[in-house]
Amino acid sequence: MEGYLGKEVASMVNVCRQTVSHYVSLFNEGGLELLLHRDFAPGREPFLTEEQQEEIKQLVLTTTPVELGWDVASAWNTKLLQSYVEKHFGVCISREALRKLLHRKGLSWTRPTYTLAKGDPDRQKNFEKQIDFIKKT
Repeated sequence: MEGYLGKEVASMVNVCRQTVSHYVSLFNEGGLELLLHRDFAPGREPFLTEEQQEEIKQLVLTTTPVELGWDVASAWNTKLLQSYVEKHFGVCISREALRKLLHRKGLSWTRPTYTLAKGDPDRQKNFEKQIDFIKKT
């Protein structure tokens, strides 16, 4: 499956040429049985173990960088997480890979919201009433 034929088959089944080549070699080695038997996950081994990935998820959900002594930001971003992963796990991972990891774990980036902890609830309700009245007129 060399040259042009490999490219043509790859485009017909919408996979890369190396994948077609891999499938052909599996078929040549063990026939259809080996080709259909897949007890391994496709793709490269993850940089982080499942436990490490879960630790990062919990870190993002339950702490802020400030709480861990990183007084540079009040919310996690991929640049800070990249530094954290390198420091704690000794693994260099790209920011895009971290973004995808967080997405797979069900997290998505949102802007941090601020609440006024010292706000007076009565004054806030009064203000909301005033704003509603202004909107109606």
